[in-house]
Amino acid sequence: MTDRVLVTGVTGYIGQHCGAELLRQGYEVVGTVRSLEKAEAVREGIAKVAPVENLKFVETDLTKDEGWQEAMTDCKYVLHVASPFIIANPDDENEIISPAVDGTLRVLSAAKKAGIERTVVTSSLIAIIAGKPSGHYGTDSWSDPEAEIGTYAKSKVLAEKAAWLFAEENDLDLVVINPGGVMGPTLTGKVEGESLTTISDIISGKYPLVPDITIGFIDVRDVAKLHVSALTADGAVGKRFIASSDEPLHFTEMTAILKNAGFKKASTRKAPKFLLRIMSIFDEQVKGLLPMVGERQTVNNAETYDILGWEPTPMDQSLVETAQSIT
Repeated sequence: MTDRVLVTGVTGYIGQHCGAELLRQGYEVVGTVRSLEKAEAVREGIAKVAPVENLKFVETDLTKDEGWQEAMTDCKYVLHVASPFIIANPDDENEIISPAVDGTLRVLSAAKKAGIERTVVTSSLIAIIAGKPSGHYGTDSWSDPEAEIGTYAKSKVLAEKAAWLFAEENDLDLVVINPGGVMGPTLTGKVEGESLTTISDIISGKYPLVPDITIGFIDVRDVAKLHVSALTADGAVGKRFIASSDEPLHFTEMTAILKNAGFKKASTRKAPKFLLRIMSIFDEQVKGLLPMVGERQTVNNAETYDILGWEPTPMDQSLVETAQSIT
């Protein structure tokens, strides 16, 4: 019998690639959507890279209890990918934090009741390194949610901590993937989410200057493979896996790769920190980036290679294919 996997957030950038990878590997996929009206567009996107005869959709909402346990009927595994991703700080932080934390607990509670064998949750590298000084960090590091790290980072820390506490108290087999900056081609051709919006803005020349920020990256297709590997890999349960490049990439290096690939409007000029501070007064997105300015963190991702079998896609290839997919 083919194993069935529930994928939350299958309409999203990472979620679609997770669904596609599962289907390529022979799983049945049940994708959650807030409205079934979105299902056909997702199916068409995934169909570009994977067979879709074993793909179905169910309507659920992370802010509501209804439907989750029913959605997991006959499922063996759960990939909880859905979560809001917004760099800008909203007026009310609970617009992001509540669905992230409560939604995660809602999914895990349903998974426990449904007898799910293993659950994989998508967190973020930002739950490990946000607000940290330059240095080398591993999975034992946690960002401080009480520090000035931005609402998105706070939501990822609180949601992941809540997940681990629930798993411990309810004897739930849990694995967490902590991706860095995610790049790679979109399956829809649309500019959706912060990652794709950033690349779109860079190649369109919207930014004459780029921030003094260094980020570890990973290809979205690699993120999907790691999620699928985590479902069955020996030694994965109870672990966090850093899904991010060995060496981080500075924004000027990223824009240089795009410029050399023919995207001539990409600027390689670095914005001074004082200018970013001034801009942050008027621009919430810039304000959300400030804690990262001038820092360079490296990571210990050894277990991601050893346990999940990660084979990284070259970052220059990933960046160029991202840009090509939205132009």
